[in-house]
Amino acid sequence: MARKSSIDMLPPEFRDALHELLRDPAVTQIEAAQRLNEMLAAEGRDERVSKSSVNRYSQRMDAIGEKMRQSRQIAEMWIGKLGNQPQGQVGKLLNEFTRTMAFETALHMSEDEEPVHPKLLKELSLAIKHLEEAASVNEKREREIRQAFAAEAAATAETAARAAGLTADSVARIKQQILGIA
Repeated sequence: MARKSSIDMLPPEFRDALHELLRDPAVTQIEAAQRLNEMLAAEGRDERVSKSSVNRYSQRMDAIGEKMRQSRQIAEMWIGKLGNQPQGQVGKLLNEFTRTMAFETALHMSEDEEPVHPKLLKELSLAIKHLEEAASVNEKREREIRQAFAAEAAATAETAARAAGLTADSVARIKQQILGIA
């Protein structure tokens, strides 16, 4: 695996300070590196960050932020479109997003020159297993809801048909059609 960046190895309070500096449009990356190094020195720490490490870190955070913004936009668009749909449709969409991310992660890991750590493989496998279980539970729940709805519709139709004076055979045929019984 790649070596951790000097910024990733910083204590969280210094990374948080860097994040604040990078979010400030009035602060350049060079100034952010200088200020962070001053903070580290003031605390008596030996670590220092280079301008290039701040630049790489900023680019990586920008890329992650862009992916998150795109994901949110896509989710908002689809959830907006599916807003009037059953909740199961949104769940299916989120499952598909997660399945795609798992695939992309596996693909990225397979392209790396370093062997994949067994723990990562286990976690990825578990994530896929959980996704498939969730999809199965969702499908079963959807089937049960449809069956309950059909049974309720059949009972209502039966009551209405009897009240309208239909024969028992006609009522039975209507009920079978609603329930999908051959």
